[in-house]
This record gives sequence, structure tokens and C-alpha cells, in this order.
Amino acid sequence: MPSTFDKFVFNATQAARISWFFGQKLLAARIGRPVPVPDRLRHRPTPDRRRILADLRALIARDWRNIEAGYYAPPPDGIGNPFAELRRAVDFFADLEAVEQRRHGGPEERFLTEATTERYPTYYRQKFHFQTDGYLSGASAERYDHQVEVLFGGGAAAMRRQALVPLKGVLAHQQRTAGSKAVRLLDIACGTGRFLREVKANYPRLYITGLDLSPHYLAVARRELAPWSRVRLVEAAAEAMPFVDAEFDVVTCIYLFHELPIQIRRAVVAEVHRVLRPGGTLIFVDSLQTGDEPDYDGLLDLFPFAFHEPYYASYLRENLDQLWSPGFTLGERLPAYFSKVLSYRRDLATVGS
Repeated sequence: MPSTFDKFVFNATQAARISWFFGQKLLAARIGRPVPVPDRLRHRPTPDRRRILADLRALIARDWRNIEAGYYAPPPDGIGNPFAELRRAVDFFADLEAVEQRRHGGPEERFLTEATTERYPTYYRQKFHFQTDGYLSGASAERYDHQVEVLFGGGAAAMRRQALVPLKGVLAHQQRTAGSKAVRLLDIACGTGRFLREVKANYPRLYITGLDLSPHYLAVARRELAPWSRVRLVEAAAEAMPFVDAEFDVVTCIYLFHELPIQIRRAVVAEVHRVLRPGGTLIFVDSLQTGDEPDYDGLLDLFPFAFHEPYYASYLRENLDQLWSPGFTLGERLPAYFSKVLSYRRDLATVGS
């Protein structure tokens, strides 16, 4: 049971994280120039800084309540080594000039044209978030987690952790019903392995597989997950997974669907249905959508213009429950600041399964 001192350390650590990353977010906004947006989006109400910070603090408070309730252990994600963090911050701001050029440049600034990228799907050969090299370089992989924390003011790790809440219930149920059978978890689009690191910190004996299309991000994930055994990392696309039918008991999908074209989303749904065993659970985390938090709708509509998310607008309108049916039944639905967590149970019997 966490103590009062544990709570004090947690709150102090999270306050320092928010100050560090939110401060960089404000400085980056000061340095950058506003991007042009369609007339229909101008002057739409958006949450102010006070509201955003209040909601971020509410997320951190929920994070602690989850720790108290035993859903997961306190995270080892403070500021970290101050010299390493300072180096990452310097690198982030050094890259901002190139990001600004792409943000205000023409359409050609948004696509990767190098011959080395031609083996990847067309939708993937983009500079998502206007980041240098998209997802296809070692520099991008090393920079990514810092960029995302700045974007969400220090709340990205806490948002991801909310997926551990339904995961605990799923694994407890598996233990009761499957006995000694090993539970296998697949994380689709695992990126640098930050979520899988949280999973292994709480369930070190769990068999996990991380799948991602970027060898550079998988290289970072391999380093992040090196302390643990029972880890497999696979380079492949989510719409064509190299796994046998019903191989996994749990599938997690963290911040993938808003970066997929509509037709690829449907292909990924079919693949998840194939590789997840009947009765297994999908845990899905992604951005809020239109109407989830009406005060945020204007900000969500501006997001793809500020950060080059070419498929985000269609994601905002996607009916996720409909997308995952037939074949899946909704379980939990949890808010998580700018994100939401959904869990779906793979139906035991489905037409065409």
C-alpha cells in the first residue's frame, strides 16, 4: 500500500515533469509562427491554458488513485538524469527550425522522398507532426518521446498508463480461467516501447510482442526493454501482421488509428480480429474525438493543421464502436485527458470468423 511519503514523492515528481515539459511547450509556441487555418476554424472557442492545466492535473490525480488502488506501480518516470534531459531539450529546440520550415512550407515538405523509404506504404512515408524524417530515422526515434511529452505538457506517460487499468482486470481474469497457460500480449505500433516498458515493470513474467513498421523505433524499444526477458519485437505493418490466427490473448493499440487512412484502419481491425483469440481483449488508446469533450472540439479540429496529421480529421468522425463491430463487444470506456481508453472483447463466435 503506498504511503503518504510515496504520494508526496509522486506529486512532487509529476509537478516537476509538468513544469519542465509544459514550460518547453510554451517556449516552443512563442518561437513558432501561427499556421494558416481554414476560415471555418478561425475564432472557434478552444480551452485556455488554465483549463488545460486543470485537466492535466486531474489526470495526474487519477494516476495516483490508480496507484493507490493497486492497478499499477508508481512509475519511474521522473525528470531522469538532468544532463540527459537537458541534452534532449537542446536537441528538441535545435530541430524546431526545421519543423517550422516544414510547417510553413508547401506540400512537398510533408513527404519523405528518399529512395530508402520506397519499400514502405505510401501513407507511412510522411513527416507526421512535421518531425524530421517522419518515423524513419534513428534521430527521429531518439527525439520522439521528448517531443510527445512537450506536446502534452508532461502528460503523455500518464495518458498511456491508463491502459494498465483494464489490463489488470483482463490478466486477473485470464489467471482465474486459464490456469497455468501463459498469457501473450501484442502491442501494435509499439514505437519506442514506452508502453511495453510500463507493462513489463508491472508484469515482468508476461510474454509480450511489440510490432512496429520502423526499424529505428524498434531499435530504441529493444534498448528500453533490454532488462526483461520474454520480449519479442517484430518489424511489420499492422495491416499485414506475420502472426498465426488466435496467437494472442490481449492486444493493445496505443495512438495508432489517428495516423491511418480509413481503408487501412479497417484492414487493421480485420487483422486484430484474426490474431486475437476468441474471448480475448483489445485495449485501445487514442485521441479524443469530436463530442467526447465538447469544449475541446475546436482544438481537435486545429490539431492536424498545426502538426501535420493527414488522417486525423477522418479519425475525429470515426465511430469506433461501429468500426470494431461485428466481432468485438465494448467493455470499459475511460477518459484520459486528451485521450480515451476503450476495451473490447473479441466475440466467441462471429459470422466469418
